[in-house]
Amino acid sequence: MIVVFIAYMVILIGIVTYSARRSKTNTDFVLGGKKISGFSLALSERATGESAWLLLGLTGHAYAEGMAAIWVALGCVTGILFLWIFLAEPLQALTDKTGALTVPGLFSAKFKGTHRSFGILSSLIIIFFFVLYIAAQFSGAGKIFNDTFNIDPFWGMVLGSALVTLYTMLGGFITVVATDAFQAVLMVVTCVVLPIIAFGIAATMNIDIATTIAHANYTVPLNIDTVKQATGGLLILNGLSWAFGYTGQPQLLTRMMAMRNKRETQQSRWLAISWTLLAYIGAFMIGIIGYKLVQAGALGDAASVVANDSEKIMPIMVMTLLNPILAGILLSGAVSAMMSTASSQLMVVSSSMTEDFYAHVSKKKIEERRMLFLNKMLTLVVGLIGFLLAITMEDTVYGLVSYAWSGIGASFGPAIVLLIFWKKLSRTGVFASLITGTISAVVWKTWLLEPTGISERLASYLLAFLMAVLFSLVFPEKKN
Repeated sequence: MIVVFIAYMVILIGIVTYSARRSKTNTDFVLGGKKISGFSLALSERATGESAWLLLGLTGHAYAEGMAAIWVALGCVTGILFLWIFLAEPLQALTDKTGALTVPGLFSAKFKGTHRSFGILSSLIIIFFFVLYIAAQFSGAGKIFNDTFNIDPFWGMVLGSALVTLYTMLGGFITVVATDAFQAVLMVVTCVVLPIIAFGIAATMNIDIATTIAHANYTVPLNIDTVKQATGGLLILNGLSWAFGYTGQPQLLTRMMAMRNKRETQQSRWLAISWTLLAYIGAFMIGIIGYKLVQAGALGDAASVVANDSEKIMPIMVMTLLNPILAGILLSGAVSAMMSTASSQLMVVSSSMTEDFYAHVSKKKIEERRMLFLNKMLTLVVGLIGFLLAITMEDTVYGLVSYAWSGIGASFGPAIVLLIFWKKLSRTGVFASLITGTISAVVWKTWLLEPTGISERLASYLLAFLMAVLFSLVFPEKKN
């Protein structure tokens, strides 16, 4: 298994070395210079969007909560479909028209004279939430290396964060997309192969699969999402609320922005959707069947391990059920999930700090080479901060991702949707969305989640959307 993982790392290093040669300018580093194929971008977007969340967070959530977790999966799939069907083409066209390199740059291009204000505010929001997101990925790396090679979680986080930070710093967006495409294939293979094997083993143990799925409604008192939801309606709403966040994630939207033309965007859409359906069905079934196998004793001593941390069900199933070679391949998929997302998030933070913050604070024109150097150094610094947070925070991957997802999605999502579909959106409305989404996500998570039982993913997005519309109507744009 170690040999397989080493082979995976060698392939990854080869991809990084080759693709890094194409990243010659700051535009290449930030958005790939419109040089990347649509299929690569589609795979990159999917690998980036799912992260350690899919193979650790969702599988663990399904293991712990049974069929109740299906609403989370449906919410995510709905958000992905909306993103690719309704937002991808307009984003590609808007980027070609404006020349924007970042999501905040789209707002600045629409509302003249707002480069500095939008840039600074957006950067602060992105930095605040994305370092938590990056920490979640590095935390996932610690779990995977611990379960796979019995490496202490601390050193697993050291290894994972160092690998991701260094290859992102070397090649930027082009390297990130190239490695993402390779990693997306490994991830979907893991999500397809592992459930099939688990089904086969369950069948040999005379476990009725249909009955297992039908009766997978067990509950474990893990968190507020389980304990406080007194009605089925609230459970469904909170699960489906994951959909909202997809409209505001810069690490996903930049893939659409980097598309070369409309035709390529349309072709890539179906690849992304197919990948999503396969991966989500597979990840959900890993958790459901994993629970039954643990109860039947098929995973040996795994019951005690998973009882303390349900997010370990996928690595434990791989280690227990598969031969070392296949286990090495599938666990490489889990490592890929973490690395692909963390690298993209590092890119978003560093490019936002240079393109949206530093470039607008500095009154002098900044040379291309200096901007490229700054991007690389900031990638290194942000990677270090993410690592430090990962080793000090005790929340689950699911919890960290949910919090960061809510804040980023609620801040940028309503503004992006209204920018594309509503002509009356004003600069004041965008500011209202950014500020309300950020504050409400923090306030709701801290003080209102427990008494209401309503997820911050739902509440903060709706509040930000409402404020964006209200402030746009009260403070409309002046007509030329």
